[in-house]
Amino acid sequence: MNISVELTFSPLQNDFEQHIITFIKKLRASKLTVLENPLSTQVYGPYDDVMQLLQNEIKEAFELMDRGLLFMKIVKSDRSDYEPHF
Repeated sequence: MNISVELTFSPLQNDFEQHIITFIKKLRASKLTVLENPLSTQVYGPYDDVMQLLQNEIKEAFELMDRGLLFMKIVKSDRSDYEPHF
């Protein structure tokens, strides 16, 4: 089963930018499809692979900062090839 996950990662501290960059680079280093836009990062692939990656990388990111939040949306399908029809 493939999934699509949208992440919005927001460290709540002054040095937020480096935490975001580090987090995205770790996701990119996986063999999964990772796409970014100015507001969020999307990860696509098999459920177990995506969730294992996110479990590890979210935990590490949270351990490296004082305060932060992460919004996550999960869709049960691979939407990496989505193109608007309008």
